[in-house]
Amino acid sequence: MPAPVPYLHFPGDAADALRFYRSVFGGELQLHTFADFGREDGPPDLIAHGELRGPVDLFGADDPGDAARPSMTGIMLALLGAGDAETSHRWFDALAAGGTVVDPLQRRAWGDSDGQVTDRYGLTWLIGFSAAS
Repeated sequence: MPAPVPYLHFPGDAADALRFYRSVFGGELQLHTFADFGREDGPPDLIAHGELRGPVDLFGADDPGDAARPSMTGIMLALLGAGDAETSHRWFDALAAGGTVVDPLQRRAWGDSDGQVTDRYGLTWLIGFSAAS
C-alpha cells in the first residue's frame, strides 16, 4: 500500500524549493512547467507539477493566485526512523540552513534521538532515529 505523499503549493518558487529538497534528501526530481502542460493561467515557467522520488517523496507546484507559503499549523512532516544517525543529522542540518531549529536533534530520555526544524520554505520537520540505528 502506498504511503501518502505531501503535495505542497508554493507562491512561485516551487522549482527552487523542490531543488532544495533534492539537495537535502537526494532522489530523482521531475519538474513540469505550465508551458509543458499547456496551461495559460500563469507564467509559462511556473511549475505545474513537480515530483521528488527517493528516500523522501514530495510533490509540489506553483499556485498562480495569491498563494502564501505552505502552512504547517497543526502538522509536521515526520521522518522518524527514515535514516540512520548520520543521515538524520545531515538532513536536520541541511533543513536548518536558512531555517529555524525548533528543538535540537538530541538524545532523549528513552534512548532515541529526535529534533524539530522549520526549513526556509516554512515546513516543519520532526527527524529522529533509534539508538539501534
